[in-house]
Amino acid sequence: MYGAGTTMDRVWVGALVVAALVCVFQAPFTAAQSGAPFDVRIACGSNTESYAPDTGHLWSRDMNYTGGSSGNLTTISRIAPQLNTIRYFELSDGPENCYNVSVPNGQYLIRMYFSFGDKDNSGREPEFEVSIEGTLVYTLNRGWSTVVDDEYADSLAHILDGAATVCFHSSGHGNPVVASIEILQVLDNAYDMGTSFPSTNFILRTVKRVSAGAEKSGYGSSLQADPWGGDRYWATDQTLFTPGSAVSVQTTVSNITKYSNPPNVYPQAIYQSATTTGPTNKLSYTIPVTPNQNYSVWLHFAEIEPDITGPNMRVFSVSANGQPLFPVVDIVKMAGGSLTALVLNATVLVEGRTLTLTFEPLAGTISVNAFEVYQLITREQPTSADNVWALQRMKQNLELPARLGWNGDPCIPQVHAWYGVNCEFEATVGAWFINGLGLDYQGIRGQLGDSIVALQRLQSLNMSNNLLTGVIPDAIGNVSTLTTLDLSYNRLNGSIPASLGQLSKLQELLLNDNQLTGEVPSSLGSFPIRGGMLNLANNDGLCGLGLRSCNNMSHGMKTGIVFAIVGGFIILVLGGYLCWKRRMNMIRGAQRLPRDAPYAKARTTFVRDVQLARNVLANHFSRPAPSYTDTTPLNPH
Repeated sequence: MYGAGTTMDRVWVGALVVAALVCVFQAPFTAAQSGAPFDVRIACGSNTESYAPDTGHLWSRDMNYTGGSSGNLTTISRIAPQLNTIRYFELSDGPENCYNVSVPNGQYLIRMYFSFGDKDNSGREPEFEVSIEGTLVYTLNRGWSTVVDDEYADSLAHILDGAATVCFHSSGHGNPVVASIEILQVLDNAYDMGTSFPSTNFILRTVKRVSAGAEKSGYGSSLQADPWGGDRYWATDQTLFTPGSAVSVQTTVSNITKYSNPPNVYPQAIYQSATTTGPTNKLSYTIPVTPNQNYSVWLHFAEIEPDITGPNMRVFSVSANGQPLFPVVDIVKMAGGSLTALVLNATVLVEGRTLTLTFEPLAGTISVNAFEVYQLITREQPTSADNVWALQRMKQNLELPARLGWNGDPCIPQVHAWYGVNCEFEATVGAWFINGLGLDYQGIRGQLGDSIVALQRLQSLNMSNNLLTGVIPDAIGNVSTLTTLDLSYNRLNGSIPASLGQLSKLQELLLNDNQLTGEVPSSLGSFPIRGGMLNLANNDGLCGLGLRSCNNMSHGMKTGIVFAIVGGFIILVLGGYLCWKRRMNMIRGAQRLPRDAPYAKARTTFVRDVQLARNVLANHFSRPAPSYTDTTPLNPH
C-alpha cells in the first residue's frame, strides 16, 4: 500500500549514491539540434498501416518481422486506441519466437502492450516470458492481466549489433501474445549511472515512472515532450495514496528552466506539478520489486511554490528502505534557484520484496515532482557471432521444422537455449560457444554443409535417425574438438572423408545404416586400436577395414582393363567376320568359272587321270600276291 508515513521493512541498501545530477547550465535541448530520433511502432498482427489520431504517429503493419498468427485485440490499447490486432505464437511455431528489427546502434526505449483473446488462447490467460537482446526481462505469471500496469511494459536497452531483438518464450501454459511493440531512440548517454554501473551492461526495466501531483497519466507526446525523451509514459500518483492521506497537490503554469537538458530529456509538465505534505509529515511510496536486485532511482524536483524563494526554506532527506539515499535535499540551493529542474540519481540494492522511498522534512515541508525506478538486469553475454551464423546456415540447409524454433540467440537467455543446442561460456572471450548438437529423431532433411567448421568448440554432434542426404562434408575433419559423431540411420551417400582420421579426440564414430560407398579411409584404421567405437555396418557400397575386401587397383586401372577387354572382344569379332567373308568370296569365285576355260580343261583332265590311277592301283593291290621261287625269272610286268 502506498501512503504517507508508511512503516517499512528495514533492508540494507548497497551502492548508495552513484551520481547526483544537479543543474546543467546549458540551453534546453531540442530534437532540431541533432535530428529526429529513430523510431519504429509495430501494430502486431496487422496487415495495414495506421496513424494514431491524437499524435499522428505511424504504426507499421506487422510484415516480415516474425512468424506466428494474427488475431483480434479484444481490449482497447492504452498506447494507441486504433490498434485492433495481436500476434500470437502457437506450440507449432516453436518455443522461441522473435521480432528482429533493424535499427541504428544506440539506446532505445522498447515498449510493449500485452493482451489475449478467444482466437489466440480460447479466452484463457497465457503465461510466458519475454527477453530483450537475449536477456530475460519479463515474466508474465498467472494473474498478470488483472494488474493494469502488467499489461504495459517498457525498458531501456543499448542496441550494439544493428538489430533490436525481442523474443517471446513459451512456458507451456498458453500461447505468448503481444499487441504492439515500439522501439524509440533516446540519447546514448541518457540514464548514465556512472562507472560502477555502466548502462551498456544492463537492461533498465521500468518498475515505476510517476509524475507526482499530475491530474492524470500520459505519454511524453501528450505532455509536449521532446521526441528524444522516448515518449515515456508518466503515471499520476493520485491513485497511490489511501483516502485521507495527508498529502496535497501543488501546480504551476510558469516555465521551468533546464528541464530538457541532454542527455536526460524530460517533459516540462512533470516539473509543473508536485505532491506535498504538512510540516511534520513524511511522504512515502512503497513499490513492489523483485528481491536481491539493484535498482536505479531517479528523483525529479523543481521549486514551484511561490513562497519558497531561497535556500534552507525547504529541506528534507530521502531514504530507501530506511537507509539514507540523499541525507539533505535543498531544492533551491541545489538547482540554483526556483522554477529550475533538479535531477538526482542513486543505485540501491534491495533484498526484500518492496522498495520504500521515504521523504522526511528537515525544514519546511516535502515537495516531490516526479520519480523513476528501474530494475538493473545484467545483460547476458551473447553467443559468438561465428557460431550464430553457422547455426543459422545449418537451419536453412537442414530444413529444420518450425516446432524447433531456433530463433534469436542460440544460448541466451540461458533458460531458453535453442532445442538440441548445448552451450559453454568462455570467460576470457566473454561469449557463449556451441559445444553440442543433439538433433536425433527429429525428421530433419537436407544436407549438413560446410558451416559446421565454424563450430570450433563442438564436442558432440548427434543427428542420427533423420532423413539427411548428400555427402559427409570434409570440413567436419577440421573440428578438432569432436569426441562424438553420430550420423547413423540417415541417407548419406558418397565416400567417408579421410579427414575424419585426423580427429584425435574422437571416441565414437557411428556412420552405420546409410548409403555410403567406396573404400574406408586407412586413416580410420587406428580408431578401434585407441579404444574408439566405430560402426560402419549396413553401407552396401563400403569396403575395407573389416568389411568386404576391396580391389587394390586404382579406379583408372580398373577402367583401363574394362576398356581393353571390350576393345579386344570387338577386334576378335571383327577379325573373325573378315576371315569368314574372305573365304566365302573365294568359294563363290570358284563356282563362277566357265567350263571351257583352258585352266578348267586342264584341271578337269588332271582330275580324271588321278581318278583312273586310283582305280588301277586299287585293283592291283586287291589281287593275291604272286608266289616267287628262285627258278622263276624276274618279270617286272
